[in-house]
Amino acid sequence: MKKILITGALGQIGSELTLLMRKIYGADNVVISDIKKEGPAEVIDGGPFEIIDVTDGKRIFEVVKQYQVDHIVHLAALLSAVGESKPNLCWDVNMGGLYNCLEVCREVGTTMFTPSSIAAFGPSTPPDNTPQDTIQRPTTMYGVTKVAGELLCDYYFQRFGVDSRGVRYPGLISYQTLPGGGTTDYAVHIYYDALKHGRYTSFIAEGTKMDMMYMPDALEAVIQLSEADGSQLIHRNAFNITAMSFAPEQLASEIKKHIPSFTLDYDVDPVRQAIADSWPNSLDDSDARAEWGWNPKYDLTAMTSEMLDKLREKLNIK
Repeated sequence: MKKILITGALGQIGSELTLLMRKIYGADNVVISDIKKEGPAEVIDGGPFEIIDVTDGKRIFEVVKQYQVDHIVHLAALLSAVGESKPNLCWDVNMGGLYNCLEVCREVGTTMFTPSSIAAFGPSTPPDNTPQDTIQRPTTMYGVTKVAGELLCDYYFQRFGVDSRGVRYPGLISYQTLPGGGTTDYAVHIYYDALKHGRYTSFIAEGTKMDMMYMPDALEAVIQLSEADGSQLIHRNAFNITAMSFAPEQLASEIKKHIPSFTLDYDVDPVRQAIADSWPNSLDDSDARAEWGWNPKYDLTAMTSEMLDKLREKLNIK
């Protein structure tokens, strides 16, 4: 990769990936874009920035040609909870944007990374140690777009030779950027409330296990898979990856090791709970480990310790 375009670069993943990619590839070689120029100054001002609405394929093509982009990291999407409140927009952005990026890749010859999600599974999927290849019948618009996206990327590779790659992300946890409307968002907000208030009210019910990952591992997956030898890849566009699986009370128990007085309450959101119940409890990521060496560094204990330390510093809490 010599010149990279990141769409949706001011979101939860994009903001941090931008900073990492600039360190690795050079600030001038990472062009970032979003639908609005609203976000952290260090991200917006640290290198080339362009306004792109990904439903406008012509605009994507213009930016790719202007900067001679040879790799697109396509992150622009509506997430699960927002997607259920705006299903039409979710389809237009998630599928229209992906199709436009794939068409640019086909025309120009660029490569692409775009993430799928555990939302691509559904209630009929085996919930424990979910296989790489299994039934996928999601019950959310977000999940439908992710399954369709996986298939569309496979089609463009098989039909046109477009080198597109991706992973199925679990819930992502970060101290730097707040999430943007996903079902797993509680696993970020709980740390903030633990430090600020000593208690948290979870919108996800006790006993609801979901796969999660600390952001540094999620970012490393983008770099690692994008740089991997394509001849070794079988599941190019939808690798299961995971680092840990836990329910709200297990996360609370880990926080209590650092904040003994912390308490956890529940006020379950039926919409997000229904989404969570349709997702797997844990994923089998053995194919990612075998095909491109996936190996996360953080578990629940290591992540919690670092999250609390970094947030104390960020929030100026002793």
